[in-house]
Amino acid sequence: MSNARAILWMDHHNAHFGPLHGDGVDMVHLRSHTHPTRQHASEVRSEHEFFGRICDALGGFGEVLVTGSHLAQSDFRRYVDKHRPADAGRIVGWDTVDRPTASQLLALGRQFFHRHDRMGADPALG
Repeated sequence: MSNARAILWMDHHNAHFGPLHGDGVDMVHLRSHTHPTRQHASEVRSEHEFFGRICDALGGFGEVLVTGSHLAQSDFRRYVDKHRPADAGRIVGWDTVDRPTASQLLALGRQFFHRHDRMGADPALG
């Protein structure tokens, strides 16, 4: 596992994340893909696939701050806790924010981790 830190902003259809050492150029964007089928609750399957892709993409980071709408964070947290418990330990914080620019997102992440380091927080406690 890497010691690199990342910040993630997400809603139910988009995710933007990147390392905190960059200037916003390294931001990665993911979009959800719906699967129009007659299967019951196919939107749940699509959401789980999207959340799984987010977890896979964040695999190279040691600590992650998750931001976004409260509902999206709540659904993502439930998914991670139930389906990806190994990834749950890398998420060190949750913060509800509206749609920030890449620069605002990076600044938020740097502020969070600066406070996080000063408090001597245990990353596993999130």
